[in-house]
Amino acid sequence: MKNVRLDLKAWLLLIPGLGTILLLMGSTFYIVVLQSVGLYNIFGDESTFTLHHWQAVLSDEIFQKSFGYSVKVALLGAILSIIVAYPIAMWLRKPIPAKVAVITILRAPMLVPGLVAAFLLVNIISYHGILNELFIFLGIWKQPHTLQNDDFGWGVIVLQMWKNIPFALILIGGAVNSLKSDLFDATANLGSTPWQRFRYIVFPLSLGAVQVSFILIFIGALGDFAFYSIAGPRDTYSLARLMQMTAYQFEEWNQSAVMAMMIMLTSACFTVLISVLIRPLATKRGEIQ
Repeated sequence: MKNVRLDLKAWLLLIPGLGTILLLMGSTFYIVVLQSVGLYNIFGDESTFTLHHWQAVLSDEIFQKSFGYSVKVALLGAILSIIVAYPIAMWLRKPIPAKVAVITILRAPMLVPGLVAAFLLVNIISYHGILNELFIFLGIWKQPHTLQNDDFGWGVIVLQMWKNIPFALILIGGAVNSLKSDLFDATANLGSTPWQRFRYIVFPLSLGAVQVSFILIFIGALGDFAFYSIAGPRDTYSLARLMQMTAYQFEEWNQSAVMAMMIMLTSACFTVLISVLIRPLATKRGEIQ
């Protein structure tokens, strides 16, 4: 009985903070769901249940192109950020000179707003930007090339990596640093190569951090607005940009709500998918070679 009272008091202490979060997030989510099925119209027709807005959005070629583009960029941004973060985390695990200063510099992008970072990249890759002028000076090419707003989205992917590698490094670096040195010494004595130590020890034991990093980076990149708007292609909109245009320029709030739902559903699906894919990798089966 005493334990029940203690648990009840603990839950009561959580109500002020947790209740406020649930109220704000729950009310917003509730309105978006209703708007997507026509039950909360700000403008236009009366509020009646309909799937017309879902049909109109999902069948729209512009939305389909935007959806594929946003998922592609978010997926590549998350994967490449994690790939780059791993060797840096392994390097920082060793005693190096001025280690604190190096870590501070690597985490600096987290302090730079996304819009500022996008404009910095534009100054570097623009037609007469730093990169073009440097390549002309070195004789790599004779005239400037168009590097900004490429159709594939490499500029946005680079920005996502620049912004998210420090975040992935915090999570993956924490997991790597938690591994005991005795484990590495034992595997080295058994004749393992650095790649084998990474493949069979470091990677499986740090998959929890990889999972969290991938999910958070993917969700953030999928709904990003600044990077896509400044450095993205001119003939394709991101989901966030298309949703903003649909709501404020065309005043199609119901269709904008459908796009918001698609962002949330896609994030949820990829969260489940990455959890399903990573779980078997965390356990090594079979005989030891």
